[in-house]
Parts: sequence; structure tokens; C-alpha cells
Amino acid sequence: MSIQRKRLGMITPSSNSVLERATCAMVHGVPGVTAHFSRFRVTEIALDVAALNQFDASVMLPAADLLADAKVDAIAWNGTSASWLGIGRDRSLCEAITARTGVPAMTSTLACIDAARALGAKRVGLVSPYTDDVQRRIADVWAGEGIAPHAERHLGLRDNFSFGEVEPAVIADMIRAVAAEGADAVVILCTNLDGAALAASLERELDIAVLDSVAVTLWRTLGLAGGDIRALAPWGRIFQTMPVIK
Repeated sequence: MSIQRKRLGMITPSSNSVLERATCAMVHGVPGVTAHFSRFRVTEIALDVAALNQFDASVMLPAADLLADAKVDAIAWNGTSASWLGIGRDRSLCEAITARTGVPAMTSTLACIDAARALGAKRVGLVSPYTDDVQRRIADVWAGEGIAPHAERHLGLRDNFSFGEVEPAVIADMIRAVAAEGADAVVILCTNLDGAALAASLERELDIAVLDSVAVTLWRTLGLAGGDIRALAPWGRIFQTMPVIK
């Protein structure tokens, strides 16, 4: 039987040191599935004009063009910027990517929202490395999608590279903290937090869904490409769950 190849294109923040190795670890050993990456400059997460302008579509779309050269089957913006910029930004970006390349597109924020809905989560805990004001903005944006965070923890960091230096034990403690406040699902909202490898074990420990941004981006992107998400089931409950497509 021939193996059906699925090439997944990931638009990556330049200072991110986590998502590439986490994505490659998850797809390792899954026959025919490969991940391919294209970067653009992102160095900090904040609400001032310079930081927000990092995510202008004019600098993101050329990265999608380069991925299309590799004949990828789906493209994801593997970053969570729409969680503070507004969900409409990601929807417009996906439309623009597909219009330019002919390739279906997804983003991390849209994937996280899809995952929470697919699991029927009612009390979402939000874990991030971000500053107070960014975390508040995220809560407002998510509430606008009908997913107001039930509990949250954040680290108050601004430098994007520093997010990738946060120890997994610190992330795990934040997840346990929001779970203790009654969350029925936890979203690790940052593709530069090293949380993908924690999800399955913490799900068993806490008996709740743990939705890592990198993992759920892979979940939605592989599904969008027509691949079998169940091949990744050891990485968490989400890979045993089909998205609810509206």
C-alpha cells in the first residue's frame, strides 16, 4: 500500500525556538507526514504600535508564498497574535493566504478555539507567558468568541525568545493551578511555550483536556490537509477529537 504524503507548512515567528522541534517530534514516525517552516521577524509581545505591527499581513504573506513553493497541502500561521489583535485578523489572513497560494490555511488561535469547542469545554483555563495587559486583552477577545476564561495564569514576560526558555515544570504548575480552580480544559496559549510533551501526562493526572497551541495547530493543519489526526493520539485527547466545522 502506498503512503499518502502530507506536507504541512508552518509560518513561524523568528525568535521562536519551540514550535519547530515540538512539531517535528509529534510527526516523527507518522508515515508520510512532514512539517516545513518559513519565518518572519517577531521579537516581542506587547500592545504598543511597534509590537503590534510585527504581525501585519504584508510581512506574513511572503512567508506563505515560500511555503507554497514546497507544494504543501495546508499552511498554518503558527502563532497566537489574533488572541490579542482580534480573531478577524486571522480569518482575513487565512483568506489571503488561500487566495495567493491556492492552499487551505489555519492559525494557532483559530485552532485553539476550534479545539475548545470540539471538546465542549465550558470552563477554559488560560496559561500564557504574556504581560498583564496582553492577558487582559486576550480574555476580552476570547470572550467575544463565547469562551471567556474561567481561570488564568501568566508569567509577565514580553521578550518572545524568553518564552522558549521557560521550564516545562513551570508550565505544568500553571496548568495544575488553573485546573484546581475548576477548569475543564486548559489552553497553553503560546507556540513558544514548551508544553506539547506535557499534555498527555497532565490529562491523565488531572482528568481534563490540555490543549497546547503547537499541538492543536498541528491537529487542525493535518486535518485540513486531509491527513489522519488519530495517528497522533498519544500526544493528547485532541487528536482523538474531530473539529466541529461551521
